[in-house]
Amino acid sequence: MKKDYLLLHLSVFIAGFTGVLGRLITLDSAILVWWRMAAAALLMWAFLAIRKDLNRYRIMDKLQMGGVGMLLCLHWVFFYASIKASNVSIGVVCFSLVGFFTALFEPIINKHRFSGREFLFSLFTILGIYLIFQFDARYRLGIALGVVSSALYALFAIANQRVGKHYEAKNMLLWEMVGGLIGLTCLIPLYNMFIPIGRLYPVGLDYPYLAFMVVVCTIGLCLLQIIVLQKIPAFTVNLTYNLEPVYSIILSMFIFSEYKELNFSFCIGIALIIISVVLQTWSEIRRRKIKA
Repeated sequence: MKKDYLLLHLSVFIAGFTGVLGRLITLDSAILVWWRMAAAALLMWAFLAIRKDLNRYRIMDKLQMGGVGMLLCLHWVFFYASIKASNVSIGVVCFSLVGFFTALFEPIINKHRFSGREFLFSLFTILGIYLIFQFDARYRLGIALGVVSSALYALFAIANQRVGKHYEAKNMLLWEMVGGLIGLTCLIPLYNMFIPIGRLYPVGLDYPYLAFMVVVCTIGLCLLQIIVLQKIPAFTVNLTYNLEPVYSIILSMFIFSEYKELNFSFCIGIALIIISVVLQTWSEIRRRKIKA
């Protein structure tokens, strides 16, 4: 159990870099995600082909894994759009609502009893976000996009946990990337009608930033998430990911000097989010010990 939780927190630490990279890379959010998924799919295919680990699946299996990948793709598009419309701190703090949306969606999707305890822990996060967004009203668009992003990730995590039980992690990641890439390619013309995407190719420092994002923050992170979700409940994983803003905000303070925009209310909000993570982690470990 300790190893599973260590892997979970390692994945959260890696995820903390994604918001910063999204700000550093100059591409539009949809094009950024397209390149991220295309490169990840190509690298995963090459890796599995060399190791002769490519599994054969029925078309329905591929569609199922690809559908999960489409949820991840849409989450990434809204997540980076939120960051580009506001800043890293706003985008990643909105991600903390994942625990709240999971508490709402999981009982409906998995058809089990609603947990008052999980909802209570989520309220700490909601209160924290409320306090955080008292400090500035300039970022309403970024906040709205971030809220949609967190709801999409909650759906992805629940679907990923259900589907991931039936497939090998590395092959599932490949077909998730392929499914998301195909779906996004079909959506980009419609997206461009409402939001002009501008430049289609990376330039300059976009290349090393994108490479780090693909290898470490996509392939490495997604493999860790798939492994963790097979051992730890989706709600616990999502609520623990509320720590992602802490890592991202610390990084953005040094890189973008975003500390100049933060105040006491913001710090109290972050503290409440951390408390919600600590309470849920302690509760889950205690529950498992009693059950054992």
